Amino acid sequence: MEINKILSSETIISDLKVSGKKHLFQELSQKASQIVGVKDRVILTTLLDREKLGTTGIGQGVAIPHGKISELKKPIGFFARLIDPIEFEAVDDKPVDLIFLLLAPEDANAENLKTLAKISRMLRDKNLCDKIRGSVGNDALFSVLTDSLTSFAA
Repeated sequence: MEINKILSSETIISDLKVSGKKHLFQELSQKASQIVGVKDRVILTTLLDREKLGTTGIGQGVAIPHGKISELKKPIGFFARLIDPIEFEAVDDKPVDLIFLLLAPEDANAENLKTLAKISRMLRDKNLCDKIRGSVGNDALFSVLTDSLTSFAA
């Protein structure tokens, strides 16, 4: 699935202030709930349960929390850039400031894995992350994220 089909400027938070991982998940769950119509508690529980399996912090200040929600009909992505990096227990033990949340329906298997792989490849690119960190506003972040798609095919 192409990133521009699951992400929109409405699902981007350009400057989010949170105190830690749980607070981040609470904020993202509330935002996602407003857009997808699933209770924020369901989303939060899904994220926390997934994180118990192992960190979704992939390194270089990036995390890709994700989960499957039975009430969803199609995948949706949310992107947040944090004002201040937070401890995330990432694989490189560095704090995280760029978060791409991917929520998918229960039956999204192979396509979901391809989308996760594409997001991971994108956000492992230092130049792209530098552009993201230097962008101002949701529209600019959306543009940087979606303009980079052609370089990171699944």
